[in-house]
Amino acid sequence: MPFVELNTNLSTDRVPTGLEKRLGAATAAILSKPEDRVSVTVRPGLTMVRGGSTEPCAQLCVSSIGVVGTAEQNRGHSARFFEFLTKELALGQDSAQVGRMGTSREVSISVALPASPTASRAAWH
Repeated sequence: MPFVELNTNLSTDRVPTGLEKRLGAATAAILSKPEDRVSVTVRPGLTMVRGGSTEPCAQLCVSSIGVVGTAEQNRGHSARFFEFLTKELALGQDSAQVGRMGTSREVSISVALPASPTASRAAWH
């Protein structure tokens, strides 16, 4: 059962209506899991600092058992989440930070999306 948490300092009125449902559907498609097994939490209006800046940003954390096994698979999933969120939240594609944690059966993906419209780059932990 995938758990998805989206934290953002965007105000509630800047988060598109129905985002949680679309994020759930996207998660199911990206991870090849049934949509009715996906749990999504969206937290707008948070106090957040990203890279020393309080500019608009979002951080997505995805935890799921048995969906990825390699860094290459992680990159593919992360790229698809990144594309979905930058479109949905109208944030710039400055950088993505992806971290893999947990056992070989559990993966956690974090995608951080600052608003700065510069070239995209990824950092792996």
